[in-house]
Amino acid sequence: MFSYLRERFTSHLRERSRRRARLVSKDGRCNIEFGNVEQSRFVFLIDIWTTILDLRWRYKMTIFISAFLGSWFLFGLLWYVVAYIHKDLPEFNPSINHTPCVENINGLTSAFLFSLETQVTIGYGFRCVTEQCATAIFLLIFQSILGVIINSFMCGAILAKISRSKNRAKTITFSKNAVISKRGGKLCLLIRVANLRKSLLIGSHIYGKLLKTTITPEGETIILDQVNIEFVVDAGNENLFFISPLTIYHIIDKNSPFFHMAAETLLQQDFELVVFLDGTVEATSATCQVRTSYIPEEVLWGYRFAPIVSKTKEGKYRVDFQNFSKTVAVETPHCAFCLYNEKEAKAKEKKGYDNPGFVLSEVNETSDTKM
Repeated sequence: MFSYLRERFTSHLRERSRRRARLVSKDGRCNIEFGNVEQSRFVFLIDIWTTILDLRWRYKMTIFISAFLGSWFLFGLLWYVVAYIHKDLPEFNPSINHTPCVENINGLTSAFLFSLETQVTIGYGFRCVTEQCATAIFLLIFQSILGVIINSFMCGAILAKISRSKNRAKTITFSKNAVISKRGGKLCLLIRVANLRKSLLIGSHIYGKLLKTTITPEGETIILDQVNIEFVVDAGNENLFFISPLTIYHIIDKNSPFFHMAAETLLQQDFELVVFLDGTVEATSATCQVRTSYIPEEVLWGYRFAPIVSKTKEGKYRVDFQNFSKTVAVETPHCAFCLYNEKEAKAKEKKGYDNPGFVLSEVNETSDTKM
């Protein structure tokens, strides 16, 4: 009893550690952090546009509100200083013939309101700049130009954030599991991918990377060593007609890293299969990338995907996403090596081979029968 519980607990810890070591999550996020970066954070301010776009919405909206409120308040202080220097405020008791720099600025609050009206071009007409002060005219021009820059930058950043192709990638989904079974007489690793929108991805290209830890002949340990995995559909791996769910597959041949794996040893392997789909969004012409990953527990040996496309009586094609990740058990060789050895043995039986040691001897038969 205790040994069984200890084994289950060890298995659970192993699964948790394997999940934590996952580089790419199922929704495509990368589980990686950078430490001891020698470059200062000033380099992120140099590329301020990308930095703003990569911020989360709560930080972006905080910067958006702070930029406008801060600029309004800063120029409000400057307008108050101009009125104070020119002695336009009521506490200086200006004469009747006194012409102020800005009409109807009586304090800091009215200066803030004038700054707001100027920058957002409201122009109520109650407060206005006179031609008495060149400083006020210059400040008005400077605030108008800076206000246009702030509006363009912040509105452009929000629009770019909304229209990022990263959001389009969320409507591309992969199957929960990958399966290994025979397809066209070859052992293949299959994955199903679907486009949830009716708009297409133009120039789609799909490929994969197998991440594992390897040791070189020199004894160097390489963590997250990347091995290329080629995925194809019946028409190739480029320019996919992505109108309905597709089943992509990788042929497990002698050049495949899955060739030496078997059904019994698959769960003992330590790898992560990352699948990428690149394409161009039809509506915006922006490129996007969708990615997901599979660990050994998510690769099912001896299964295939259930059919999901059918034709209705009205002549329309219907996709049943209830069976999108559903799998069906099929008869499958337990390893690719055995499958190819079986094919070679059958080919040898069909061809036949000459035996050099075989000698045909002729025997003369004499008939002892007399008539």
